[in-house]
Amino acid sequence: MPVDCLFCKIIAGEIPSHTIYEDEKTVAFLDILPVSVGHTLVVPKAHSENLLEADPEDANAVLATMQKIAPVLRVALEADGMNVGINCGEAAGQVVFHTHVHMMPRVAGTPRSFEHKSVSQEELAATAEKIRAKM
Repeated sequence: MPVDCLFCKIIAGEIPSHTIYEDEKTVAFLDILPVSVGHTLVVPKAHSENLLEADPEDANAVLATMQKIAPVLRVALEADGMNVGINCGEAAGQVVFHTHVHMMPRVAGTPRSFEHKSVSQEELAATAEKIRAKM
């Protein structure tokens, strides 16, 4: 684990997160600066800088987790759709250099923005609980 990797520290439990799902190979937790309610990050437990450099087994595990939690996010948050985003490299907007996929639930009729919003820990905790209740 790289010493300064934020997501490795979250995976190791050194930094708290609002985890909604975890299995042997992946963890899914809420983004602390979401672009939508329920904005979730899916990460492999094994460190790699981005999806293009990830072990294929880890990349497949991330996809499997996304497919597992997507219907739960849609039901729990009454979402009509979802943006899925992967940034690979600084030039593409990657900020944390640990492979991750953004899942951004969307509700029809609400403005679609990719601007990060500051939300309280209480709001994140309530959203995480709502999702976990449907898991």
